[in-house]
Amino acid sequence: MSGDPYDSELDRHVAPSDWVNPNPAKRYHLVVIGGGPAGLVAAAGAAGLGAKVALIEKHRLGGDCLVYGCVPSKALLKSARVAATVRDAAEFGVEVPAGARVNFGTVLNRMRQLRASLAPNDSAERFRGLGVDVFFGEGRFTGRDTIDVAGQSLRFRRALIATGGRAEVPNISGLAEAGFVTNETVFSLTSLPRRLVVIGAGPIGCELAQAFARFGSQVTLIASGANILAKEDADAATVVGAALRRDGIELLTNARVLRVTRDGNEKQVWIERGDESCNRSADDLLVAVGRVPNVDDLGLPAAGVEFDAQSGVRVDDHFRTTNRAVFAAGDVCSRFQFTHAADAMARIVLQNALFPGRGKGSSLVIPRCTYTDPEIAAVGLTEAEARKRGVAVDVLVEEMSRNDRAVLDGETSGFAKVLLKRGTDQIVGATIVAANAGDMLNEITLAMTAKLGLGELAKTIHPYPTQSEVIKRLADQISRRRLTPFVKRLFARWFAWT
Repeated sequence: MSGDPYDSELDRHVAPSDWVNPNPAKRYHLVVIGGGPAGLVAAAGAAGLGAKVALIEKHRLGGDCLVYGCVPSKALLKSARVAATVRDAAEFGVEVPAGARVNFGTVLNRMRQLRASLAPNDSAERFRGLGVDVFFGEGRFTGRDTIDVAGQSLRFRRALIATGGRAEVPNISGLAEAGFVTNETVFSLTSLPRRLVVIGAGPIGCELAQAFARFGSQVTLIASGANILAKEDADAATVVGAALRRDGIELLTNARVLRVTRDGNEKQVWIERGDESCNRSADDLLVAVGRVPNVDDLGLPAAGVEFDAQSGVRVDDHFRTTNRAVFAAGDVCSRFQFTHAADAMARIVLQNALFPGRGKGSSLVIPRCTYTDPEIAAVGLTEAEARKRGVAVDVLVEEMSRNDRAVLDGETSGFAKVLLKRGTDQIVGATIVAANAGDMLNEITLAMTAKLGLGELAKTIHPYPTQSEVIKRLADQISRRRLTPFVKRLFARWFAWT
């Protein structure tokens, strides 16, 4: 990394330059390749149970989450939210002195400081203290039960591939020559770009586009489809799209980047939209079109492990590969590319790899959240997915504008939506669009995990006023829908009689 003292502190923990790899044991109960969330959880868990464990990491422990993903991005987004609060302070009767501005250097410095402060949790020294043999170097299978790292051979009873993924780079003419950043390099910027073009309108693209717009960049966000966040509920994506536009972002939908050219420090992005073409000038380009699994140079054929360059390592519902002694977890094998999903998968691998476990990935209820403002948090099916799968559903919606706390907070853009299996109160999916939707969704995720119907949430007392009351109001709709004309007539007779 850079010569920044906080980056140096980070590396001292997760990639120590003076680290000496240990002498390998004769055989390991578990060898883990990849020190990201899945690998760290599995290594710590197995060692805690008394297994002999080796952990191999090519670059830095902590993986994308600590170094390039969740941790630095959320630190940046917090600063962006504060910038927006200051910008909108007059709406709440707070007068901010003229000239208030964002110091981008300080924003990045805060991010690096916080990232370094969290690094000890993932440090090589900590894992050595847990009893894990930590090896730095490129791990490569040399047989069905052997892995080579830094010239040493490790034999294993079980192995876990947890090498994660990396930013996908599209095949766009001139892109490499012009230069660009991804989520892995954007945090190394030293100055705020005056003009930023973001290619890709998924979660990473939308989050960072909004952050940079709030810092003061002129941002253009390019989406290949008719809307942003194509995998999310369409109504939710529309709400967030409106919020991005309010922040001054230019959204170009149904757009395709044809080529990129460069003239000095200025980059030109040439775009096709239907029968029209246009171009946008930029000081920096952010590419956020998706991720691909890290399956290269692992020697997977030597281990008898089948894989695909796009979908990753092939696993069954128990996260076992085509080599029954080798498992995989996290981004390298799953479409659920979230830290919390990798954590959950690793715990199932521990059950199945070290014991006669039969834990299944299909049993997991995995929520997701896009940390724009407002956030989109979702679990289970969307309406589009339900239609595609032929699942008949009843849809309940409660607008945030009807929530007292949201009104008081000035955060009325959004809603809560629940999909119920038709004619029942069984939850098959939910989407919340709100300022803190990611925190609010947990109640519904718990209900789905415990197989509780939405009606059970109506019995739960929520403190007033809170935005989470929107969930109780959704549940109350169940009772109101049961009050059919027939039931009303019965009640009328009852009250007339009494």
